[in-house]
Amino acid sequence: MTLNTNKTSEAQLKATKKYREKIQADDDARKERNRKNQFRTAKSYIRLHSTLEDLEELEELIATRKKVLVE
Repeated sequence: MTLNTNKTSEAQLKATKKYREKIQADDDARKERNRKNQFRTAKSYIRLHSTLEDLEELEELIATRKKVLVE
């Protein structure tokens, strides 16, 4: 008599895999949605509320970030 150490059915394994893929896709979509919302907020701030000093600081931050991304 052989003991079955894996008591999870193939159907359950498949369902679990599908669920994990869906959760990952939902997480990726949420991250992208948050990124887009933050981008819109930044654009709105720049257009409507920023001062010259704010814009100069943002230019420095952008230049620094570009260097990091290029490397």
